[in-house]
Amino acid sequence: MAARPPQQDSSSPDAIEFGIAALAGHLDRTDIDFPATDEEIVRALGDPDVPYDAAGSAVALSEAIETLPKRTFESESELLDLLHPVFEEYRVSTSGSLLGRLRSILPF
Repeated sequence: MAARPPQQDSSSPDAIEFGIAALAGHLDRTDIDFPATDEEIVRALGDPDVPYDAAGSAVALSEAIETLPKRTFESESELLDLLHPVFEEYRVSTSGSLLGRLRSILPF
């Protein structure tokens, strides 16, 4: 998932990555051999905060991964496929709040 940032500042990145796209970036920068357990993945990545919306709201990987029904993942694709609805749920649950709506319209 990615969203285009406001176009006023030309020094900003082309896209803001969040959800599984942001997590895939973390996975690309580390050497994890699959199959891997949830603990191995969290330890290898250093339990990063993964943004789940374009406003920058984030959740710790360990918190997101503990909601999954599996503890061992055969591939990176399987991990990302299972985490996608988790990040979507976080995104939807915060977008309805007053704070979530304010963050979505403000440039920071």
